[in-house]
Amino acid sequence: MPRSITLIRSTALSDVAEYAYAATAPAESRLIFLAGACPLNEDGSTAAIGDYTGQAVKAIENLRVALAASGASLRDVINTRVLVASTRQEDLGSVWRVVRDSFGDHDVPSTLMGVTVLGYANQLVEIEAVAAVLDS
Repeated sequence: MPRSITLIRSTALSDVAEYAYAATAPAESRLIFLAGACPLNEDGSTAAIGDYTGQAVKAIENLRVALAASGASLRDVINTRVLVASTRQEDLGSVWRVVRDSFGDHDVPSTLMGVTVLGYANQLVEIEAVAAVLDS
């Protein structure tokens, strides 16, 4: 399947960020707006209770499943928003490392946010994404 995403970097902006600052997709792309991927097991229970890293791994796993059901993969993601129920930068950092490593060199524009609470019991992580694909 052809890839439609172009990641954009700017030498006028800090190179400290571990992601592209912008991304584009051609007009003929099909956009896929995914609900937040949560760290839920098939039976609806929360995975890895109390473990930020474990919940990030499960959320990425569920994101991959939702993308596949939409005819896409992580390489088609154009933007993410990573929500972490914590006020500690260390917790946000541990989640970010899982997300960053999962996407590899496809370092899409991302926002990492600490929030007070998420929707499911014992939920610490949620990952929203938008993808773009060119159907052949």
